[in-house]
Amino acid sequence: MMKKWMMGIIALLTAFSLTACGAASEDANPDEAENNQTEEQGTDQTGTEEPNKEEEAETGHGGHGDMDHSGSGEVPEGLKEAENPTYEVGSKAKIEEGHMGGMEGAEATIVGAYDTTVYAVSYDPTTGGERVEKHKWVVHEEIKDAGEQPYEPGDEVTLEAEHMAGMGSAKAEIDTAEQTTVYMIDFTPTDGSDKVTNHQWVTEAELSPAE
Repeated sequence: MMKKWMMGIIALLTAFSLTACGAASEDANPDEAENNQTEEQGTDQTGTEEPNKEEEAETGHGGHGDMDHSGSGEVPEGLKEAENPTYEVGSKAKIEEGHMGGMEGAEATIVGAYDTTVYAVSYDPTTGGERVEKHKWVVHEEIKDAGEQPYEPGDEVTLEAEHMAGMGSAKAEIDTAEQTTVYMIDFTPTDGSDKVTNHQWVTEAELSPAE
């Protein structure tokens, strides 16, 4: 009888010891499950591809999502045609830097070439909404009451350009200013969207000779 009683006590002690060991093992690694979950989430986060820069330009602060990609072909009063442009009217060029999706890498046909001062500008749309940062491009002749002298970064102006909704009559700040040749172009976007005609503007630095 005593022997059976002792064996029972030993069995209970053994079971209790195993249970305690299991609990201790879990306590020793309390963050293991959480770490595994975090690693899985991290894989999803780091595995995401970087957004296309052109797409950012369409929807982000570049503010080209509402841009009127095609134009009438009319140019601002006073804008002078370039006498000896690098890319002549009717010639082809490759777009090296695009302002919206499907523009970069497309082949452009030169419709017009003009010598002027071109600006990147930031402004608050007259229609409301988020401020547009460093919009490319506005030419000197698209600024209200522009004189002969070009503006400098930091100057405040009123826009007359209508490239986007809420742009005309908006108060803007000059971000960059460069005297160069700007081009009006036709091109077929590389993303399969409709052909763009009389697009204003691309700078000479954004083009390269067609292959």
